[in-house]
Formats: sequence, C-alpha cells, structure tokens
Amino acid sequence: METADVDQPLFSCHILAIPYPGRGHINPLMNLCKLIAATSTPNHLLQLSVIVTEEWFSFLKSEAKPDNIQFRTIPNVIPSEKDKAKDLLGFMKTVFTKMEAPVDSILDGVPKPNVILADSFLPWAVSIGERRNIPVASFWPMSATIFSLFYHYQLFLANGHFEANFTGTFSTVSC
Repeated sequence: METADVDQPLFSCHILAIPYPGRGHINPLMNLCKLIAATSTPNHLLQLSVIVTEEWFSFLKSEAKPDNIQFRTIPNVIPSEKDKAKDLLGFMKTVFTKMEAPVDSILDGVPKPNVILADSFLPWAVSIGERRNIPVASFWPMSATIFSLFYHYQLFLANGHFEANFTGTFSTVSC
C-alpha cells in the first residue's frame, strides 16, 4: 500500500483571468477571482493570474487580495482609462486589435494555465486558447437580460425594434 506525501498538493490549478479593461468588467472579474481563490486548500491549490494593463495595475495594486492571486501586466497599448470616454468606439477597436499580442506573450513566461477565464468582450482570448491548447471560459459581467439583448440583436433589427422615434417624448412630462 502506498502512502500519499502530505507535503505535496493532490491537485493544483492555474487560472489565467483576462478582464476587459473597464471598471464595470474588472471589478466583477476580480470579485469572482477572489471567490475562486478562497476555495483553495492545501490539497487543492489554486493560483490565479490576472492580466491587466500597467495603468490598471496602478489602480488595483493597493486593493486587498488573497495571496494566490497575482497580477501580470501588459504595456499600456490602449488609450488611458481617463480618456476613453472621448472616443469609446476607438477605445474598443484598440482593445480588439492591440491587446491580444501582449497578452499572448505573457503566456510564454508563465506555467501553462489549466484554463483561461476571459471577459466575453475579448473574442481574441478564444484564439489564444485555441493556439495554445488551453480551454477558455467566457465571463459575462452583466445581467442575463443584457446578454439576451446582445445575443438576439439580429432579431431586433429584423423586426424593426430599433426604429424608435423619441421626438416629443418628454414634452408631456411635468415636474
């Protein structure tokens, strides 16, 4: 009969989390990571690596987090969080086109994760997972109703539900 070495973990799991670079996406993913990290035990070790830009790291580094969560940073290849509202579509385009390469290169320097947990707004995360043979889990930080609206967008267009005319709508409102 063999005995297990009690100093060695029975299972170890590395999760790579990639949030969309916006407060309404980073905060919910960090909260989920903290919940996941809390389930780590000596026999079931969990390590989470969260990839953010250097700017976002400067915002997050003072936040309390479990020891088994670490940040990995990529250069500020996207416009500043402070200026993104000036050109939101340009910001989103940059996120879709400029973040993939530096995130992918981080994987060259870390142990291969068991899973990538990526924000649903980062479709390139699936490409990274496919290239590196890593499963990808999609994280949707908004309500199921909003997901359904995005998912069924073509039906709304096909049925004319986006042809709203708001002219005069508020003229009857009195205070």
